[in-house]
Amino acid sequence: MNLDQYLPVLLFILVGIAVGVVPLALGYILGPNRPDPQKNSPYECGFEAFEDARMKFDVRYYLVAILFILFDLEIAFLIPWAVSLQEVGVTGFVAVIIFLAVLVVGFAYEWKKGALDWE
Repeated sequence: MNLDQYLPVLLFILVGIAVGVVPLALGYILGPNRPDPQKNSPYECGFEAFEDARMKFDVRYYLVAILFILFDLEIAFLIPWAVSLQEVGVTGFVAVIIFLAVLVVGFAYEWKKGALDWE
């Protein structure tokens, strides 16, 4: 195996790290550091915070987010299938129809259970 094939990958990684680290280092080294009490104070619309920053979210928020990710990723699987539709033939078409049927059944179940309702 020839290691010359990995040189572009190594250069790509090194340039990526440099693009991320060099501006941060320059800002830290060259940037002014003049903290004062007003600059270090907590900011929330011009007045002191009246609640804990670690407030609890309703579990429905997380449920809707998880459902969005789940259905979004399932739909993302359709893109490669659509691109190669002629190559996969009837077998691939039937497999995707089954996949979509399972997706629709899951969506209908979630809808019927009220997981998508926001009160």
